[in-house]
Amino acid sequence: MRQLVLGGVRSGKSRYAEGLAKKVGLSVTYIATARAGDDEMKQRIQQHQAYRPADWVTLELFDAGLPRQLAVLLQQPRVILLDCLTLWLTQLLCAAPLSDVLLQQVDSVLDELVEVVAAGGQAELIMVGNETGLGIMPMDALSRAFGDRAGLLHQRLAAVCERVVLTVAGLPLSVKG
Repeated sequence: MRQLVLGGVRSGKSRYAEGLAKKVGLSVTYIATARAGDDEMKQRIQQHQAYRPADWVTLELFDAGLPRQLAVLLQQPRVILLDCLTLWLTQLLCAAPLSDVLLQQVDSVLDELVEVVAAGGQAELIMVGNETGLGIMPMDALSRAFGDRAGLLHQRLAAVCERVVLTVAGLPLSVKG
């Protein structure tokens, strides 16, 4: 099964997704996409690490290689928890100055991710993303590029996932499946 868990900051999406992963009864590979750029982010990462069971394998994947590595992982019976799609997207967009070339490269990597998820495999896949499209239109080009790509990525992944959940105030709301 492929699942997409969306929600705002501190909505409970990661905890909910981690709970889903624990229930499956298979070994869990946790794909972490956050980088600690400052002390506050380090603290957030440490909180996530402390909550995860010690027997989960953690892979830190920040770059355009994530879809290829995910494709390999999907071929083995396990649970893959990818947290978080939008942090990963942010890092792709910030890898170089904003340009048409960068946006084409990012779009290509996002296409590759959707293809990998659509193909599926033996693994149970749970993906987490920040639902950022509920606010106003940002004023700067990078923020607009991020919002557009995050929204379209979530739509495309939701179309190929069997289950989609939106978390609000710690409560899961079933959107699909």
